[in-house]
Amino acid sequence: MTFIAVIPARAKSTRLPDKPLKDIGGKPMVVRTAEQAARSGASRVIVATDDHRVMIAAQLHGIETILTRGDHATGTDRLAEVASLLTLAPDDIVVNVQGDEPLIDPALIDMVAKLLQSVPDAAIATCASPITDADTLFNPNAVKVVCTRDRRALYFSRAPIPWARDALAAKEHTLAAGLPALHHIGLYAYRASFLAKFPVLPVGPLETFEALEQLRALENGYIIAVEVTDAPPAPGVDTPEDLERVRAAFLNRL
Repeated sequence: MTFIAVIPARAKSTRLPDKPLKDIGGKPMVVRTAEQAARSGASRVIVATDDHRVMIAAQLHGIETILTRGDHATGTDRLAEVASLLTLAPDDIVVNVQGDEPLIDPALIDMVAKLLQSVPDAAIATCASPITDADTLFNPNAVKVVCTRDRRALYFSRAPIPWARDALAAKEHTLAAGLPALHHIGLYAYRASFLAKFPVLPVGPLETFEALEQLRALENGYIIAVEVTDAPPAPGVDTPEDLERVRAAFLNRL
């Protein structure tokens, strides 16, 4: 199958300014992420950014770039602009690889692309892993997803879902035995036809309150297919502390 990987990279991060340019083992973070994406089956890997410094840093390492507008509210809006600029066919598949995931497993990228291809009525495919500790379940920064039996997303939330009523009535902040709680991994494959529609879809109250853009698709009736993997996601970079952990991981590799 054929798909492209696009890495939206925004430099204006509140918690970690100039995040895509942070050095990891001698290369900018966005370059490390692109190198991981290039190890997948993607036919093209593109960095999409509104920052000339990020564009130049990627190009210096031979990575294809597209300079996008600076007013995009979400990474998906930036992907939609890229899909339009590339004049993709409606059924073309675009995988959104977040620019702050320099340790992402290339196999996950292939997995979501193949999943979307195999579920014709889905607009999006993503993945999740089982939650194995109460701290993750109750952490609002760890997004949870609940699915139908055939692994279509019912809802995404920062709250601990599903809510184990009896277990939590007996003991607060616990992970009930056998609870089918899933930690959403922020990796998405999109059909180009959906990306063309996304920027004009109305933003609903669920997306507004949860601050989760994938809820826009669900609120507007689109299907999101979910693959469950036993492997927990590699840590991304949101804070200076995360950056130091990832730097240490690369030093161990090198």
